Amino acid sequence: MEKKNFKHHNSRKGARSSGAKREGFREEPDENVIFGRNAVRELLASGRDIEKVYIQLGDREGSVNQLLGIAAERKLPIHEVDRTKLDSIACGGNHQGIIAIAAERNYATVEEILAFAEEKGEKPFIIILDGVEDPHNFGALIRSAECSGAHGVIIPKRRAVGLTSTAVKASAGAAEHMKVAKVTNLASTIDELKERGLWFYAADMDGASYYDTDFSGGVALVMGSEGFGISRLVKEKCDFVVSIPLYGSVNSLNVSCAGAVLMTEVARQRNRK
Repeated sequence: MEKKNFKHHNSRKGARSSGAKREGFREEPDENVIFGRNAVRELLASGRDIEKVYIQLGDREGSVNQLLGIAAERKLPIHEVDRTKLDSIACGGNHQGIIAIAAERNYATVEEILAFAEEKGEKPFIIILDGVEDPHNFGALIRSAECSGAHGVIIPKRRAVGLTSTAVKASAGAAEHMKVAKVTNLASTIDELKERGLWFYAADMDGASYYDTDFSGGVALVMGSEGFGISRLVKEKCDFVVSIPLYGSVNSLNVSCAGAVLMTEVARQRNRK
């Protein structure tokens, strides 16, 4: 029987965020939509990690422009959208042309992930997610990473879901135990980690079977986005390309399912006697 390999497909669109019908922090503790100029200013000054900032298209005057300057200094993703989009996110609240999405919890650094592996006396095992956009997939991948003994997860700052409340909930508690780092440039991060002795394994349909892959040593497993897989530059930076042989009629696995399969194999090899 011909073996088929996997590719990722987009299983669902990201969950829509919503806000309270007043300026300020949402009253519900599980929501992270902050809107209104004063509330966003307080958030930016608080030191809390922020996923992204939305502003009304064409509105770059006065206090909004000042807030954008602060957001730009922090290198936060800034999205210009029409008022209808802002109204939808804020559920009709008085957003005053600006909304910020706060992270469910603060991020770790890559150095903290490496230090954690060193503290445990283990070679680093890191998951790199190149553009995963579905918070449910992200949460499931965090859970698989934690169960497999990974030391941390690395994601890009742009064009990827972050630690939203939906993602954290989907991790079923694993996000509380997993270090997640957000970096500006995945390709340069890979170069830096190679200097620290890690080997990079890209999960893609044109790779060698993971059955025959040696995952010994420091491992960085790279998973791509639901719709487009791993970006060309990131894939070129990887040392190996691995795939999951499939035998049914469907020729793809969801990214979170594929990630669970590969992480489990890495864990098996790392922990066999």
